[in-house]
Amino acid sequence: MSEARTGTPAGTTVSAEQAEQQRRGLMLVLSSPSGAGKSTIARLLLEKEDNLELSISVTSRPRRSSEVDGVHYEFLDAKRFEQMRDHGELLEWAEVHGNYYATPRAPVENAIENGRDILFDIDIQGTFQLYEKMRSDVVSIFILPPSIAEMKSRLHRRAEDTEEVIAKRMKTAVEEMSHWGEYDYVVVNDDLERAFENVRSILRAERLKQFRSPRIGPLIQGMVDDLQKELAEE
Repeated sequence: MSEARTGTPAGTTVSAEQAEQQRRGLMLVLSSPSGAGKSTIARLLLEKEDNLELSISVTSRPRRSSEVDGVHYEFLDAKRFEQMRDHGELLEWAEVHGNYYATPRAPVENAIENGRDILFDIDIQGTFQLYEKMRSDVVSIFILPPSIAEMKSRLHRRAEDTEEVIAKRMKTAVEEMSHWGEYDYVVVNDDLERAFENVRSILRAERLKQFRSPRIGPLIQGMVDDLQKELAEE
């Protein structure tokens, strides 16, 4: 691949590939009401997209026998969690059924500063907390089912919840769906393959935004310098 000079400092070169590799990473947030297929899309992204890793949350709840510390969650006690919260070490957090869940700040900041993208499978409250802390790094996508009837049908097909729990999830969906306009993108999951490709296209386009690639400017300036030199010599 040919290379273009950066212009400054003299003699330094940067290729288009290097400019892309040295970009700042992003935080890809997926949210949805239950039954919209968000978790399936997230799994496919992690399987098929390079340079994308799942954000590992910390929690104060006890580890289940099927869970691996550092893979499913990082498990810690409530006292340590509260220390992290009070010292600004969390990007977002929530208390659910008496247990804490959160995203630690340090590993996320380290990842995006080194050009790695982080995937978040979180609810609207968590998304808005990320907005408050690092809005320019967040790319948010709200996943919708094609209809309420289909969403309810998917919840029944999963066979994971009682009728009472399903009714509660449907009620929660009303509140969640009212915030769709506060997301950067909305994708309707009426066909899983198409919805996945739409989300994947958003990720790829966002990776190319110029403000995420600090070396694009020097790359272009190098081209301009070369062109001006050629014109001056004619």
